[in-house]
Amino acid sequence: MKAINPRTGETDYEFAESSLGEVAAAAQRLRDRQADWEKKGPEARAKVLVAMAEAVEARSADIADALAIDTGRQAVARMEAFGFAGSLRRWAARGPELFAGLPRDRRPSATPGVELETRYSAYPLFGAIAPWNFPVILSHIDANAALMAGSAALVKPSEITPRWVEPMREVLAQVPELPLEYVMGGPEVGQALIEQVDYVCFTGSTATGRKVAEAAARNLIPANLELGGKDPLIVTASADPIWAAQVALRASIVATGQACQSIERIYVAREIAELFLEELVRGAEAVELAYPDPGKGHLGPFIFPPQASKVAEQIDTAHAAGARVLTGGEVENHGGGAWMRPTILTDVTPDMAVIREETFGPVLPVIVYDDIGDAIAQANDTTYGLSAAVLAGSLDEAAEVGAQIDAGAISLQDGAMTSMVNDATNMSRKTSGLGPSRMGDEGMLRFLRQQALIRRVTEAPTIEAYAEDAR
Repeated sequence: MKAINPRTGETDYEFAESSLGEVAAAAQRLRDRQADWEKKGPEARAKVLVAMAEAVEARSADIADALAIDTGRQAVARMEAFGFAGSLRRWAARGPELFAGLPRDRRPSATPGVELETRYSAYPLFGAIAPWNFPVILSHIDANAALMAGSAALVKPSEITPRWVEPMREVLAQVPELPLEYVMGGPEVGQALIEQVDYVCFTGSTATGRKVAEAAARNLIPANLELGGKDPLIVTASADPIWAAQVALRASIVATGQACQSIERIYVAREIAELFLEELVRGAEAVELAYPDPGKGHLGPFIFPPQASKVAEQIDTAHAAGARVLTGGEVENHGGGAWMRPTILTDVTPDMAVIREETFGPVLPVIVYDDIGDAIAQANDTTYGLSAAVLAGSLDEAAEVGAQIDAGAISLQDGAMTSMVNDATNMSRKTSGLGPSRMGDEGMLRFLRQQALIRRVTEAPTIEAYAEDAR
């Protein structure tokens, strides 16, 4: 298979797609190793995860360099490499504590003469199908927790961003105890992975997530899905409009808006709308593209070139229907890559695709409201329910508004905090996901199966006793 360099538009990398037989062989190798891995116990597994973190940190420059080519962005690539190591360390620290706190003691049942005991075992083989927007972090965010739980992990990174896997495999070779392998390829490989694993996690679009859920259902395995988002931001009349605009801009365009938790709809109170928009435009026009030097500027290119066309179509359609483009709005070609400056739209209406559909680009549609109840209703008028944000004059006011938004995680007095906070348990709603939280303690506990030992501590009844009871 071939991969495109998002900064140049050139196809400059080739890699071998895993055959269906190779996927099955990788799965079997991992299954053969999983029992010993689980028997190590949480403390020993934690030490291996720390060793992996150290190995990643030692090669972080190589991983980040490859990832920077994959994604066209440099600073975020470095953050991803260290973020992966940080995730390993976090679970290495927290995992043994969670195991120690699991209820195991024998306890009386509501049924007389019976005691109960719970034991725990990991799903033997975990599988992940990862997207291209944060290739390293999202390939491992679930796998790290599953490994800590005692599972083996089979990961299919996105075929759009494959370069980082090569140095990561070299890192893995330094930590042979860790039962983690990668398989490479497109949808067929993802389907083959689902056929082999006991639990699958998918991060990506809602449309593809439905297919993953259906395939998992056919195999009667759990499917944990984090899918699309159309995150709203409500700015109340009491908020400082200058501060609010600065927060909104960052929460919308970091990583060129190519993040599930990016703010994609802004609802601002009429009392402060004029100042808010003035500052939002000023801030947007001060943002620089990271071109030609990837180490400078704020925004990288679109990672997946077809995404640029989708974003442009949403903007053009909205403009044709009466929306005003205050700044930005054009796909720019620099060096062969597709770029877009922060784009601010006003006079948008709820029926426009830029409000209804996931955009995944640096686009900020702004709707002015007169009544906070109407703003909340509009924020909830969506098929998505991933996350949201509220900016207000006080934290209490923000919390009161945020509690009424139908989404899994609400950032208060900030935006898009789910990308920074890993210990906030939350569950996606509507078409934004399915299954337990990948954040918080549940991120690991979901990979443990419970087994009940039901102990008869009195004499077991005979068939005659059953008949007597029935009479």
